Amino acid sequence: MELLKFNQVSGHRIMLETTDPKHFAGRINSTTGRLEKENPTFADKMFEALHGVNKLQQETNDLSLKMVTDPDSLDAHDITIAIAKSNAALAMTKAIVDKAIQAYKEILSFR
Repeated sequence: MELLKFNQVSGHRIMLETTDPKHFAGRINSTTGRLEKENPTFADKMFEALHGVNKLQQETNDLSLKMVTDPDSLDAHDITIAIAKSNAALAMTKAIVDKAIQAYKEILSFR
């Protein structure tokens, strides 16, 4: 059994290395803990975009809660801008998903 070196372990995180070519290509980002690929695919970019939309929604929710609990710490314009950004991102995501579903249905009807 091979023991890990001190620089391979940080807290409860262990840096893993791919030793088999069938494993995922890329490396784990030490700050985010996410897999970073050298050549990201369309699916990778799509998941990254969805993660960004989710992050905007969570930030808006956090600001809304902060506005209720401590109204003097925030400006009303900040919360309004955050809500507008998250609504625009969600609307764009919904439009893209609707178009993708529409395209899929059209492909199925080509028989």
